[in-house]
Amino acid sequence: MASIRTEFVIEADAARVWKTVGNWENGPADMAPGYVVSSRAEGPVRVVTFADGQVARERLVSRDDEARRIVYSVIGDTVRPDHDNAVMHVIADGEDRCRFVWSRDVLPDELAQPLLAAMRDAGPIIKRTIEVQ
Repeated sequence: MASIRTEFVIEADAARVWKTVGNWENGPADMAPGYVVSSRAEGPVRVVTFADGQVARERLVSRDDEARRIVYSVIGDTVRPDHDNAVMHVIADGEDRCRFVWSRDVLPDELAQPLLAAMRDAGPIIKRTIEVQ
């Protein structure tokens, strides 16, 4: 199983960042407009459509408001891993500053590089979008 991770600083209050990141239904579209074209949820399952046409059906595993941590798994659509466990974690790093840590474990291993590339592509968009909100 491959483990991948990306991390970056967001110049904004962690509680404010969490309001966007922790929003199960609209978080992806609100974090990365243009990169994500839509996000809709029905209970613990959401469908995220990306600008490149990829679609990911994701299941919410856990959401911890106190820890500012959300865990989800891609369970199908145009992206079909055998196993996926993704974590987005917002960690306060002083006043009006936080770290966004995004990690995942995925099978097959061959999906690790394209998923990491997508996470790294989305990172600057997420950072810029949230910082100007």
